[in-house]
Amino acid sequence: MAEAGSIASVSTGQPDLDKKLGGGIPLGSLTLLEGQSDSGKSVVSQQLIWGSLQAGLTAVLFTTESTTKSFLRQMSSLNLEVMEFLLLGRLRIYPIAVGRRKLTPKQVFNTVVKSTKEGQGVDLIVVDSLTTFVTRGSWEETATYFEHCQELVSENRTIINVASTYAFDDTTLARLRSMCDAHLTLRTEEVGDQLVKILEVAKVRGASKTTGNIITFDIEPDIGMKIIPFSRTSA
Repeated sequence: MAEAGSIASVSTGQPDLDKKLGGGIPLGSLTLLEGQSDSGKSVVSQQLIWGSLQAGLTAVLFTTESTTKSFLRQMSSLNLEVMEFLLLGRLRIYPIAVGRRKLTPKQVFNTVVKSTKEGQGVDLIVVDSLTTFVTRGSWEETATYFEHCQELVSENRTIINVASTYAFDDTTLARLRSMCDAHLTLRTEEVGDQLVKILEVAKVRGASKTTGNIITFDIEPDIGMKIIPFSRTSA
């Protein structure tokens, strides 16, 4: 874990993007990152993992979206190399195989909470993605999980939960948003003949700077996230 007080926020590693986020996501925050399918949710979470590692933090990823091998390949394709951090033990990856073993939502939530409690020296925990378990589980199970997350971030851990927007109805989303310190939402929009991704900074409680509300970006092979000036997309 980073030395106490030495790092205030989880950075994306991109100064322009951090500025739009109000300086980054403050350490000790519970974040909900939700969006449409193929809107860049995993890429944004991967950027936050990479930025935190570059800043000297330690990170854990629970993923239903990839294996360790495919995650490393995805990161490499975005020019975000993390193999060194994995070998040094500063990055840990725990794939959750949803297809072969029918874990219940409660089992998955409990596993993440227990592993996080026992994981000493971890600054950032990313769960990508909760979609399957939120849609299969009850509101009570989801709410209990987020309540546990609130307790865990009080110990200066930062937790980012990733999910597809369709996993929530409006009431559930409003409740979860109120429980979280930060809420980021993603969507895609067609502008002219270009399909762009839009990250809306709905809330970042305790941000060191004013948040920038809207971030428009594209994903380019071997480059990763490329911020697009909003004036280009609004023309």
